[in-house]
Amino acid sequence: MVKLSIIIPVYNAERYLGRCLDSVIRALKGISGEIIAVNNNSGDGSMAILEGYQKKHPKLISVLQCNTAGAAAVRNFGAEKAKGEYIWFIDADDEISETSIEKLLQATNKTKPDLIMIGATRIYPDGHTDHLSPVSSKEKNYKSRFVRYGMGPWQVIIGREWWREHNFKFKEGMIHEDMEMMSTLILYTDKYAYIDEPLYLYYQNPESVLHKSRFNPHIFDIFPALEGLYQRFVDAGAEKKYHDELEWFFIWNLLIDSAKDFGMFPEGRVGFSRSREMLKQYFPGWRKNQFLKQKSLKLRIRVRLDYHK
Repeated sequence: MVKLSIIIPVYNAERYLGRCLDSVIRALKGISGEIIAVNNNSGDGSMAILEGYQKKHPKLISVLQCNTAGAAAVRNFGAEKAKGEYIWFIDADDEISETSIEKLLQATNKTKPDLIMIGATRIYPDGHTDHLSPVSSKEKNYKSRFVRYGMGPWQVIIGREWWREHNFKFKEGMIHEDMEMMSTLILYTDKYAYIDEPLYLYYQNPESVLHKSRFNPHIFDIFPALEGLYQRFVDAGAEKKYHDELEWFFIWNLLIDSAKDFGMFPEGRVGFSRSREMLKQYFPGWRKNQFLKQKSLKLRIRVRLDYHK
């Protein structure tokens, strides 16, 4: 049986694709796994690179074409084709460590978790790095922190049958599609594990969809993403239990993270008023949030200022 399906969405990634594929091939050496590379209408040389790697590794690499635009559609498409016991979504401009898959499979053999969260090294364009720690299952309220974390799809390895059993899918047609779903996964399992080692190399690519130098109206996708996230908690009957966590998630993403994008371009400034309306609708008492109170005075002042912009 295939132990691990690695799903790689590919869109105009010719500059990084070889580096990514080489890292996965090294990590899979001697291990039962598959690479599902899904091309998404790339206009550069990505497809030629994929075909070259497939020719060299025909039993390991499957190259597929998904014509529906967006990373969400590609991930959903790849997950449907996967045959592995576990699935791992990897971005085409990143890498994995040479021992990553070996360590992941050791963890799955011990406890058979539905969900494994890993550590990562975040690499900035100037070369400096920092470490992204996973949520430890040894923490007393680890599910609370998981909900607040905001991890990317690449930071978790997922049991394929569990994924399909719950009919998990990324919402298509927008960015922030991972935000709309990732924090909800922990609501559906107690079979959780973590590996606090940098198994993933996460490159901060200035050309990515979230790091554009020109205005992108998709920055406003934050609003339907947060609406979708909240609805998922309602559907799971968990919105009251995780009220403070969700409230903090809204505060962070509207008044801290997305506020940087709203203020960068004149066309984006309407995002500030939309943020105020969303907080009034969902969390009118947000100023008293327990997690906000734990932050520095500087950050709390910044949040207040961004709210009134």
